[in-house]
Amino acid sequence: MANNPLQQYFRQPKIYISLPSQGVYSEPGTIEGDLTKIPVFGMTGMDEIMLRTADALLSGESTASVIKSCCPAIVNPWEISTLDIDLILASIRIATYGEDLQMIKTCENCGTENEYSVKLSRFIDHYLNCHYNNVIDLGHLKVTIRPLTYRQSQDFSFKNFSLQQRILQINDIKNEAERRKASDEIMKEITMLRNEVFATGIESVDTGTTVVDDRDFINEWISNSDQIIMKQINQHMEKNKLDWTIKPEITKCENCGHESFLSVELDQSNFFVNA
Repeated sequence: MANNPLQQYFRQPKIYISLPSQGVYSEPGTIEGDLTKIPVFGMTGMDEIMLRTADALLSGESTASVIKSCCPAIVNPWEISTLDIDLILASIRIATYGEDLQMIKTCENCGTENEYSVKLSRFIDHYLNCHYNNVIDLGHLKVTIRPLTYRQSQDFSFKNFSLQQRILQINDIKNEAERRKASDEIMKEITMLRNEVFATGIESVDTGTTVVDDRDFINEWISNSDQIIMKQINQHMEKNKLDWTIKPEITKCENCGHESFLSVELDQSNFFVNA
């Protein structure tokens, strides 16, 4: 096939990024080339359409597709660590629209709509300076954890979404006994899902005499652990999550001077669509 004479006008990388995880938690072959200098292209028209497709957004397919299009060095976006996803999305938006994100917030005090400009480069700096603490010290046990992959995260999110939808439907059950039974069943499934998330995020457990990394053994341990153990694991994971969360900015209303917090969610359904 002849070379396209328009090839020189194809899109070019706009920025280069390194990943917060440095690829440590991704399987070999997930990323190609220099992990400290991953090229990021702006989105195509087809990418924008993908991010407006509701079903693809819910499944994560649209996000994976856009990452593969804009970051071709990331061969398999589904296996990217969740530590890296938000930085990648922020960098794609910068490459497409520039680093200024315009946001509108209604003042809680006077009702005035204020427009603010957020610098997305702040997001990049934040994620690159975050630390993921992958060891939980339980005294007699040391648990090594790892962040979920994007696929695992989406699978668990979808399962949780389905359970929340079923909870809403419980109110439609007229018979009280049946409603209570349905509620108990869903609560049991929510607990099982939580345990599944914990077990998936555990890489190994050091007992002091042996290191256990067998998935079946870890699943069995999680299912038979005291509640205090589960609480400690959950607190550690929530602390990691909080450390990686972008802190809200303090803003002031131009009309009345009222100060409030402005939070930016890297939600694919609005982070790109409203650009």
